[in-house]
Amino acid sequence: MGFNVNYVPRENINAQLEHLQSKYVGTGHADTTKYEWVTNQHRDSYASYVSHPSLLSYFAIAENVSHARLRHEFLSKAVRPCGPPPPTEED
Repeated sequence: MGFNVNYVPRENINAQLEHLQSKYVGTGHADTTKYEWVTNQHRDSYASYVSHPSLLSYFAIAENVSHARLRHEFLSKAVRPCGPPPPTEED
């Protein structure tokens, strides 16, 4: 019976996860709603499209619009990518 070098205690994994969740908004937490999760995914996607020139060029050619127009559209969509938030019980 050998020693498992890949074993990490569960407490250590939970501590690492909590650290990541406090450091990065997009990783979510226990109280993250589906709307918040999807909104973060869409914003991350739009940020990636805008920040990678070759990807932006690909989309611009595919949609037959200028890079500046497409960049503007992506940044505008990133403000509220999934529409208005759903009503909450508190409202």
